[in-house]
Amino acid sequence: MNFTYAKEDNLEELKKRDSHISAKVLLKKIRDEEIILVNDEKGMLVGFLRFNYFWDSIPFMNMLQIVSTARRKGIGKALVTFWESEMKKQGHNYVLTSTQSDEEAQHFYRKIDYKENGSFILPNEPLEIIFGKKL
Repeated sequence: MNFTYAKEDNLEELKKRDSHISAKVLLKKIRDEEIILVNDEKGMLVGFLRFNYFWDSIPFMNMLQIVSTARRKGIGKALVTFWESEMKKQGHNYVLTSTQSDEEAQHFYRKIDYKENGSFILPNEPLEIIFGKKL
């Protein structure tokens, strides 16, 4: 596995894989080094992690996406671990993420030592669970 920060030439591929934010926002996140890519041993993009900063100070993982054929192989865990180490290098000692209560991801985060911190509900959406981890 190879982890790299996304570059502008990754924009088109990321637009196909991440429909949750606009191309303009994706480009800004690329320039701000807030998207980490993971490639397999053949150099194929198999996933990415997108983050920002809650309250402009606490790293918050907004999106973790691994292609279906590469799931359950430790790639997601390795990508999150890489991100956590990058955040620790930058002086952060705590990170956050969230997932909907009806998503399988909540079990993944619990397995990698994230603790439930609370939740909220958006209109017409299931409960969103917030998780945190001390680094």
